[in-house]
Amino acid sequence: MKKWIHELEVRETHVKSQVEPALENNGGILRLAPCWVPRSFLHPGKRLKLHPSDLYAFGLDRGGIDERWFASTTEAANEGRTHDEGLSYVVLDNFRITLRLVVEVLGSQIVGEDIWGKYRRWPVYSKFFDNMGPIPHHMHQSAEDAALVGQEGKPEAYYFPPQHNHAGNNFPYTFFGFEPGTTKEDVIRCLERWNRGDNGILDLSKAYRLEPGTGWQVGTGILHAPGSFCTYEPQWGSDVFGMYQSQVEGREVPWSLLVKDMPPEKHQDLEFIADQLDWESNVDPNFKQNHFLKPLPDEENSGEGFTDKWVCYGSFKGWQAFTAKELTIEPGTRCMIIDKGAYGMITVQGEGTMNNLKISSPSQIRFGELTNDEIFCTASAAEDGVVFENSSDKEPLVMLRYFGPDVNPHAPEINTIR
Repeated sequence: MKKWIHELEVRETHVKSQVEPALENNGGILRLAPCWVPRSFLHPGKRLKLHPSDLYAFGLDRGGIDERWFASTTEAANEGRTHDEGLSYVVLDNFRITLRLVVEVLGSQIVGEDIWGKYRRWPVYSKFFDNMGPIPHHMHQSAEDAALVGQEGKPEAYYFPPQHNHAGNNFPYTFFGFEPGTTKEDVIRCLERWNRGDNGILDLSKAYRLEPGTGWQVGTGILHAPGSFCTYEPQWGSDVFGMYQSQVEGREVPWSLLVKDMPPEKHQDLEFIADQLDWESNVDPNFKQNHFLKPLPDEENSGEGFTDKWVCYGSFKGWQAFTAKELTIEPGTRCMIIDKGAYGMITVQGEGTMNNLKISSPSQIRFGELTNDEIFCTASAAEDGVVFENSSDKEPLVMLRYFGPDVNPHAPEINTIR
């Protein structure tokens, strides 16, 4: 068995004949290689289990690796990016194929008939993002605004896995939206002060202390400055954003990161830039009530020795873009989990098996090293049931898995005005 991804030949032909035997042997699941993504404007938080010597494996000029993407068919929107940056690879014996190509060729066999019929792709992904300090106050465009530049909007949600948050790092608080009463003119004045240092956008907002084992839901157009927790983030398959904060921790945020996903002719139009925000949600006086996520047990998918919990749930203006769950299996327990659609899965604690594939959560990963912690489960396998077994006699086996749009209509809702 190969240890490094560069040892695996990249295949782009005869995909169906190579993937189908693996699906049959593994009961409809596929092993994925780690997908690392750097961000030039952030400092790595060092909790992704990536070896500290490899944090700048893409080069110092590209920035540190502070993200790992899961079951991704979405390219990272980074300047100077590699040709496959952000794309997950399926590992098959001595070769690899991008998950995006596997989905393109096998379609509904992978993502299910409903998702394939409507989207013709796997339209979501998830990631860990992990920073030493806060991210600038930013938003992700709505579908309508993103379409102005040929992109898609990006709703998202957060969950803070305890296994990755033994330390809170420099600022374990997240700013969301604006204080009630904030006006568009207040925001325009902040934009006008961009080149004078800190533009004061956070003076209009409110920070919430982060708590391991909880999360938040963030719709499009909502400003948020995520704090320094390592965060599991299911989201729509897009990488659009606009940074509204000119300086964070003393570092400049260039104007280009504010307007990168806005029409070029609008790059200096402050009214247009302010209007891309969802004002009703940003000034919501009940923001926490309408966006905070507590894990909720799924009694139908839990039993003796195993517990399944909803960790990301709720809809975005009536649309369920994605959901996510945390499955915990106690030592020595074997169980079958039946789901309603395909999912990407990452193992965050323990070891065991998933059908006949070994799964385990490594303590440290070298850049380019293959692991046994990440899986893509096809729709048919999920619906037929996947057998999990915890092979440890002492440690729980814990996995996070996220699902595509409208897969779990029975999932809980949040009391939301959006």
